[in-house]
Amino acid sequence: MMFEKSAERFSDKTALFFSDKKISYKELYEITGRFGQGLKNLGVKKKDKVALFLHNAPEFIVSYFAIINIEAICVPINNMLKEEELGFILKDSGAKFIISSIAYLDIINSAKMKSPDLKYTVIIDGLAPNTFNFYEIIERSIIKKEDILIKPDEVASILYTSGTTGNPKGAMLTHKNFLSNVKSCISSIDVSEKDNFICVLPMFHSFAFTVCILLPLAVGASITIIEHVRPFRRVIRNVIKKKITVFVGIPSIFNVLAHMEIPHVFTSRVLKLIDPIKLCISGASALPTEVLKAFENKFRVPLVEGYGLTEASPVVSFNPVAGVRKPGSVGLPIEGVEVKIVDDKDNRLTCNEIGELLVKGDNIMKGYFNSDAETKEIIKDNWLYTGDIAKLDEDGYIYIVDRKKDMINVRGLNVYPVEIEKVLLMHPKIKEAAVVGMADKFKGEVPKAFIVLKENETLSGSEVIKYLRKNLALFKIPKFVEFKQVLPKTSTGKILKRQLREINKNI
Repeated sequence: MMFEKSAERFSDKTALFFSDKKISYKELYEITGRFGQGLKNLGVKKKDKVALFLHNAPEFIVSYFAIINIEAICVPINNMLKEEELGFILKDSGAKFIISSIAYLDIINSAKMKSPDLKYTVIIDGLAPNTFNFYEIIERSIIKKEDILIKPDEVASILYTSGTTGNPKGAMLTHKNFLSNVKSCISSIDVSEKDNFICVLPMFHSFAFTVCILLPLAVGASITIIEHVRPFRRVIRNVIKKKITVFVGIPSIFNVLAHMEIPHVFTSRVLKLIDPIKLCISGASALPTEVLKAFENKFRVPLVEGYGLTEASPVVSFNPVAGVRKPGSVGLPIEGVEVKIVDDKDNRLTCNEIGELLVKGDNIMKGYFNSDAETKEIIKDNWLYTGDIAKLDEDGYIYIVDRKKDMINVRGLNVYPVEIEKVLLMHPKIKEAAVVGMADKFKGEVPKAFIVLKENETLSGSEVIKYLRKNLALFKIPKFVEFKQVLPKTSTGKILKRQLREINKNI
């Protein structure tokens, strides 16, 4: 396996930096093997689902490789989710084990009530009733030499993405999906064992997992793990102290850096301190051209934008580092990936014609878990229908013209309005609700809720926000709430969200 080969080649090299800790490739491989055996001793079997509900930490990486190495299936879950959201994913996936932190124990215990398959909880940082301690499992386990032949087409992980119908969908990604995507990324980016990647993006996110974890471990590079993006000075301190060479982020991070004030007398000193950085990579949401230009002008480091989606493991394209980079474009398809643009009747369109972007390659998911109907809608003749509106120029560069229908991208995290609307409409005082995205300087986009109250009812915006916070992850909470007498509708009664977006533009 990829990780095993790196552990053999770079055994004494530091694989992970975390705070003041250093973990070598040899140590990481040993801990992973023992934890995997420990999970087997507890009863984890082939194809069992094991959930990860964790912040960024070395234990996330250890757990992931331990799970897939014993032929179980890893289910990474957004640790910002609330009880209802977590409960749905645990129940839908059928996870039998969950690995988490003591900080999330109350949420997990509540979610367990709706997750009959969930039997065991493993805690990485403490002891609690009816749980197992992560490090005790490792200490009690001895690796047993077994010849396990993992088939490339077997599912390695189920990553849940926000769904257009209100419930998340589990994208089944195979070992081949991940390996092909990593190999293609290596051919697109000049990285080696000499590099040190920063991992400040949440590890549960497909972009962070492939580019910040799998990619560096495949080439024998180091990973500097940052638990949270805030406080931002801690991120900068790690960049300098750990001599980061590859900075992977999202547009909002690069926007903050681009507009961060540096006194003129310190400019040359700052540039010298960050000199080891050779490349910055932006993904998860569209990078504004003005941010790209401002960042490169200030720091004199190339910033390349890519495009991807969870269902594609996730990378589809990159602007080439060595070659022509076109601002506004998400670059060229990576090696082994085909793309095309089609119209509503699936006719292939030519240069600069606008239509839906389709993707094909070994990186395309096996399908959605427990959802054959939705799988057939999105994958046809091995082509993934992204739902994104795009065009290809004469050189084959991809330009995303419009986002997926209704989707809101908050700091690189996908939010579908129907998720928020569903909760709003459960409120006894709310008659109708519609949520749309509006531009935000720091987050890319934020949700805005338009609400019609039931007759003779009163409700304030702050009361709405307080209600939503009990049921939704914080990044899904609308930044603005506007009350209206009526919502614009079609003749058939469908809410015209396009008109609501226009209202935002004119504010």
